Amino acid sequence: MSQQSYDLVVIGSGTAANVIAFNCRKAGWSVAIIDHRPFGGTCALRGCDPKKMLIAATEVIDGFTRMGAIGTVQGELHIDWAALQRHKRSFTDPVPGHREQAYAKQGIDAYHGRARFSGRNTITVGDRTLHAKHIAIAAGAEPVWLPIEGAEHLVLSDDFLNLESLPRRIVLVGGGYIGFEFAHIAARAGAEVSIFNRGAQPLAGFDPDLVGLLVERTRALGVAVHLGYEVKALCKRGDGFEVEAQGPDGRLVVDADMVIHSGGRAPALEALDLDAAGIAHDHGRLTLDKTFRSTSHPAVYAAGDASGGPLPLTPVAALEAHAVVDNLLHDKHVTVDYTGIPSAVFTLPVLARVGLLEAEARAQGLRFKLSHANVPGWFTARRVNESCYGYKVLVEEGSDRILGAHLIGPEAAEVINLFGFAMRSGLGAAAIRRATFAYPTAASDIESMLP
Repeated sequence: MSQQSYDLVVIGSGTAANVIAFNCRKAGWSVAIIDHRPFGGTCALRGCDPKKMLIAATEVIDGFTRMGAIGTVQGELHIDWAALQRHKRSFTDPVPGHREQAYAKQGIDAYHGRARFSGRNTITVGDRTLHAKHIAIAAGAEPVWLPIEGAEHLVLSDDFLNLESLPRRIVLVGGGYIGFEFAHIAARAGAEVSIFNRGAQPLAGFDPDLVGLLVERTRALGVAVHLGYEVKALCKRGDGFEVEAQGPDGRLVVDADMVIHSGGRAPALEALDLDAAGIAHDHGRLTLDKTFRSTSHPAVYAAGDASGGPLPLTPVAALEAHAVVDNLLHDKHVTVDYTGIPSAVFTLPVLARVGLLEAEARAQGLRFKLSHANVPGWFTARRVNESCYGYKVLVEEGSDRILGAHLIGPEAAEVINLFGFAMRSGLGAAAIRRATFAYPTAASDIESMLP
């Protein structure tokens, strides 16, 4: 078995991994990067980007449907799923090769294979052993195990994103980001879709009042949203499946051609054999200090989904990775400020959030002014005949700082960025009121949203 030594070995090849690997290599370190999947990571290959490529066609269908309802456009549209997949692959297919070329150009050694710790500072990949002075774990996340009889029949989000043809009947087990986003894609592409969510409220990280509006809009799309229903069994029936769930109205059985795991995800750590290196972990998460360093192994850092942080988002992975770089190269003890980082559920319309939920602000004992309304009559919504448009904004009394902003409706994913920018820049509500926006735009609604 051959052995090679490096200043840094990075496990993973997504956003966080690349920030760490390239920056440390530029500083003159010898660097290796390992991934058992195609180089590129979740966002570029199996998450954010391919999902948004598929959504592009559903945006056309959604706009045509809304405007067709008032007779302004006529005719019929449909999505050619195979052509849409070709469009998506035009982006995703070149990514692994481009990444590998970039590694070679920068002098980063790239290893294909599953990484496993074989000692405190050694990692095995196939028949090779890598000795590392420093190690960065940025291996992403993976679906959590679901205690369902017949769980082996579940397919993963990766499988949905790569479907060559769309099944007629789809069941999504879990009402989070993946469940609602995939439901909106599949339903607009012509599938019969059901979502099962174990809790009474889906999308628990978002404002419950606006989530309620999204559930109504999703049901109006024809998606069956079953809240408070836990899937108990998945049985093969001929070419399809029978999905059994238990909920507030008793037992419910739904037939499906495909059942998708759209529940939670957790850091992908199990295959690494952390114990072999003495790397502390608890309940599937690394034990890290605020600088993203292992509490038991000072040579080990983590970033992105692997760090198990509060916001499993691609921009956050980059933020954490830059902190790790500073800590590796300069021992700066850098931490990350998560204030004002927006997130969005890319349904149609989009549901978005930045800052505190109303319940979180009250739990912290904060005093704030609240502005909350459903405003389908505002021009932004009326212009495109969108019935779902609402907001909730929290502004702290005395300081005037924005504590949280929550939006659903046209262009919410863009407008929430302005709230996030204001929060991260220390701009209060008064500063936003003094701003002048192009009109008429969705951004020009912000002043009217402030309490």
